[in-house]
Amino acid sequence: MDTAQSCHYSIEFFPPRTEAGEAKLDATHKELAALDPDFFSVTYGAGGSTKKGTRKLVLKYQKAGSQVAPHLSFGGTSDKEVLKLLQKYMDAGVNRIVALRGDVPSGSGSSTTHRYANELVEFIRRETGDHFHIDVACYPEIHPVAKSYESDVQYFKQKVAAGADSAITQYFYNADAYFRFVDYCASAGITIPIVPGIMPITNFENLARFSGNCGAEIPQWLSRRLVDFGDDSEGLKTFGLEIVTELCEKLLQGGAPGLHFYSMNSANNVTQLWNNLGLSDRR
Repeated sequence: MDTAQSCHYSIEFFPPRTEAGEAKLDATHKELAALDPDFFSVTYGAGGSTKKGTRKLVLKYQKAGSQVAPHLSFGGTSDKEVLKLLQKYMDAGVNRIVALRGDVPSGSGSSTTHRYANELVEFIRRETGDHFHIDVACYPEIHPVAKSYESDVQYFKQKVAAGADSAITQYFYNADAYFRFVDYCASAGITIPIVPGIMPITNFENLARFSGNCGAEIPQWLSRRLVDFGDDSEGLKTFGLEIVTELCEKLLQGGAPGLHFYSMNSANNVTQLWNNLGLSDRR
């Protein structure tokens, strides 16, 4: 696939809660590192709830030779703590950050007045200059709490104006939603690369629950088709792989600047997509 040659591809992990989960993720990382992605990212959790786990994984996999981008939000963390963490990442050779709004866990207080991702981007730029490539989030199907499509794009524009270098989208299954979003952003003066987030389909119930929480739409035709598989988990996975492969092909052929795979800490699904798309031949 010629369009894949100049694109960038990344893979996302989340910090496991158990030692067994971390051991499994170490094996997953080793397997996926062989694919030679441009970078891995590691999520942060609401209010920085996985801060220690995120930092541990980032430093471990960076030391192992991978390029790793930690997710970061202010959440309930003070400016001083964020700056200390940024310095630790700089010292370890980390040069990419995924800056997010994040959420403070319900019932907890916050020691900082910062709240939005654009403020975090401004803070990182002010304190570290151009050391970090800063990714931010965006939502082709609109953020679930956005007042309108236009207001959501304007908020995205604030993050770009603050110094964001590129963006990673929430996952979706409608390529037209992505392309129309990119066009709308361009008309609003947003010109940074907007990389589609890609979620493999392996379990319909989990996907439906997660999508309901994050505002990602599962098209009705796709939802009904997935339901039809019932207990045929292997049939669903095969069909899901076909659908997501076709989505990725359409996105790349349409000019997407790369793909960001939500691995769910599993190597198999990403590897199959990677191979279907011929991404190992891109170097």
